[in-house]
Formats: sequence, structure tokens, C-alpha cells
Amino acid sequence: MDLVVPMKHPRDGKSRLRGAVEPAHHPGLVLALAKDTLAAVVSSAQVRRVLLVAADPDAVKTLSELGVEIVEEPAEKTLNAAFRHGAALLKADDPDTIVGALQADLPALRAGDLTAALAEAAGRRAFVADRQGTGTTLLLAAAGEPLDPRFGPGSARSHAESGAIPLRQALPTLRSDVDTPDDLAHVRALGVGKHTSAYRAELFI
Repeated sequence: MDLVVPMKHPRDGKSRLRGAVEPAHHPGLVLALAKDTLAAVVSSAQVRRVLLVAADPDAVKTLSELGVEIVEEPAEKTLNAAFRHGAALLKADDPDTIVGALQADLPALRAGDLTAALAEAAGRRAFVADRQGTGTTLLLAAAGEPLDPRFGPGSARSHAESGAIPLRQALPTLRSDVDTPDDLAHVRALGVGKHTSAYRAELFI
């Protein structure tokens, strides 16, 4: 399968996380969250391609070292437009591929949880709700079908209403995205990757 991952400029991303670290460290923390997410994704044997749709490709070019492809976001500067753009590029190369939409802020992600989600989906259009049950961390298209992303407030309900199947396994590291300082504390307790873990306690306010 192929995955689309969107990303704002690191200085603009994760606005609700501001204050978790000193302001000068905020862009680095945002990049670290993405690096740990992508490192887990590319380690999965189930994932063929990862397309990062970036607001500013130059600002995140170091992420290409992980083996992901980086393209610029489309003229419509919205999250769903970024997902649609990435999905269209992937499907242009392989119309039958299964495309997934993944958030870039899952620093505790383990490849095993992603693999388990793909197995449960079994080629059906499906999604993984966040640990609060309201947002969406992963949306999977059915093979050869449109992605139809509906991210935003209440996206879990929107995806369910659009016919996507909510996956029921625990998948703790796949459900734990980071929007707030409390979320950051939660993933640190789960065990984050090496990039996020480099932001040790002395950097935190």
C-alpha cells in the first residue's frame, strides 16, 4: 500500500503544542514528531511508498533521508486537499493501489500497530480514530477506490458516516497523535522514537 502524509511548515505546525518546549525549539519538536512517525512507517513491510505533501518542501527536506518522497501541497491550502493531491499522484502511477492517509504526529508509532490495522481493514475503506475517539489518525481507501478524506473537527464521525469502517483493535501507538502538551506526555509514557526523545526534560518549560 501507499501512504500520504501532510505537513505544514514546522514553525506553523502544532499550534496547540506551543508552550510544551521553549519557543525556539518548537519547529525542531514538530520535525521530530514527523521523523519518528515516518521512521516507523517506512520500517513496515506493508508500506511501499510514502508521499509527504508539504507546505514548504525545503523546510522538511531532511525527512527525505528516511526514504519518503516530498511534494509541494496544492494551491488549496487545506488538510483534505493535501490528502487528495497526494492520493491522486499515487494513483496516477498505480490506479489499483490501496492509498492511506496518515497524520504526521504519531511519534510513538510502532510498525506492528500499522500492520495490524491494515490486516483488520482487509482491503476495505476503514479508519482509525484517535484515542479520544473524535479525530482520525489513519484513513484507508478500498483498493482502486477514492480516498475521500474528511479530516477536521469530528472527523471520526464524518468518516464513519461516509461509509468507512472504524477499526476496533487497541492499536495504542497508532491512536496516539500529539496535539497538546497532555498528548505529548501521553506518548512519552508509551515510548516515543529517538528523535522526539531527544527533547529531554531540560528543554521543557
